[in-house]
Amino acid sequence: MKHKGGQAKLPYALSPEAMEALRSLGQLVLALWIFSHLSLLAYSSSTQDLQIITAERRIDLTSHIVKVFLTLKVENTGTSPVSEVLLAFPPTQVDHLASLKAAITVGKKKKKSYVPLEVNPTELPDAPNGAKSFSISLLNPLNAGETATLEVLYILTHSLEPFPAEISQSESQLVYYRDSAIILSPYYIKQQTTFIRTPSTRVESFTRVESTNRAGSEIKYGPYKDRPTYSYSPVIVHFENNNPFAVVEELVREVEVSHWGSLQITEHYKLAHAGARHKGIFSRVDYQSKPHAGGVSSFKHLLARLPPRVHSVYYRDEIGNISSSHLRTDYLRSDLEIEPRYPLFGGWKATFVIGYGLPLEDFLFESPDGRRYLNFTFGCPLAETVVDKLTVKVVLPEGSKDPSAVVPFSVEQHLETKYSYLDVAGRTVVVLEKRNVVPEHNSRFQVYYTFNPIFMLAEPLMLVSTFFFIFMASIDKWRRGARTVERERRQRHFGF
Repeated sequence: MKHKGGQAKLPYALSPEAMEALRSLGQLVLALWIFSHLSLLAYSSSTQDLQIITAERRIDLTSHIVKVFLTLKVENTGTSPVSEVLLAFPPTQVDHLASLKAAITVGKKKKKSYVPLEVNPTELPDAPNGAKSFSISLLNPLNAGETATLEVLYILTHSLEPFPAEISQSESQLVYYRDSAIILSPYYIKQQTTFIRTPSTRVESFTRVESTNRAGSEIKYGPYKDRPTYSYSPVIVHFENNNPFAVVEELVREVEVSHWGSLQITEHYKLAHAGARHKGIFSRVDYQSKPHAGGVSSFKHLLARLPPRVHSVYYRDEIGNISSSHLRTDYLRSDLEIEPRYPLFGGWKATFVIGYGLPLEDFLFESPDGRRYLNFTFGCPLAETVVDKLTVKVVLPEGSKDPSAVVPFSVEQHLETKYSYLDVAGRTVVVLEKRNVVPEHNSRFQVYYTFNPIFMLAEPLMLVSTFFFIFMASIDKWRRGARTVERERRQRHFGF
């Protein structure tokens, strides 16, 4: 289409505002493109600037909770400082990773100490399929030519696969463990060694690769030299493990705070044996007469580590109170040994409740800003136990305001309201939820809140008022009854 000047005319003309918006959008896209490419360059330069001189990994399979200790000596071979060290995990371990901690070694020999470092998940563009990466932030940037020694501990749950999947009462439990003989890393590793420790010397089979040795209950892979980035060599170990595979499928811990001098703890457990499933019949005679031959993978005792100065302890299930428990206390801790109503074999489950009281002055304090805070232990009191889902409910006194929780690791938080005896507005409940909990999560957490002491008089005043009204109603009723009796007496004797 042409106008009088002979030049083409657009059918739809853009306004100056639209042209400016398109120009801004183009600049934004260009900036994002540059940023992404600079990020890729930064990651590639970071992985190229660092190399691992020596790496030693020790895998502890003596429990159903797998503990891996990793020692890395890293060197900055580049020209610019490096402020982080990257870790990589294969996809088979990502979903089972429960805890990851890192520390840097400071000093030498007798003066050696370990300083914790911050660990956060990150994304690497050149990572293999499904690999998960984490970033360890160094205290001080590692300059060119410098070295640093890192100590890493990570915990894996549900990583031992029973095979065979079903066993009879008299059979031992055999499990598979799958890993790599070579450490998966985004860095070039000059020398590395892996040690795998099993609970006993009974090892049915294990993968043999280059430089594989076994001595007793320990299997050694390596040393391996000059391995490129993301090297991987799968191995399988088939061994005996009769340790209790105690898994709490769900645990709800309720901590009720009372400013009248006590904490009341109530814990609801759904416990399961996560080992090889039991097949056939169960003979209690064989179980009791041959404890070392029948049911070696089962468990009938559990140990709960409770705080010191515990009192009013009870242990019960749906039927009622269970008397088979023993409590030992001292000034450091209290050990409660409990015994379910029946031994637990693979696939069997049990539900029960543990409750106890604690003195308030040991756990409730006042912060410098005037707020009160509860300092209590997160996690599960049962020793060597995995908790699939843990819910901690802190019930604050009625009238508490502005609650906030400080937990040393990531959890889901929300608030609820609970009504109890003599409550009017209800009590605020701080709910903390976390999955895949292991004993390493038994750390202190704090719940801060503000509280006006005048609310402590609410319930006593309600009780006093209630008894006062009952007393006055009783007196009024008695007086009315006395008047009625006096009126009837007069009518009977005097006729009026």
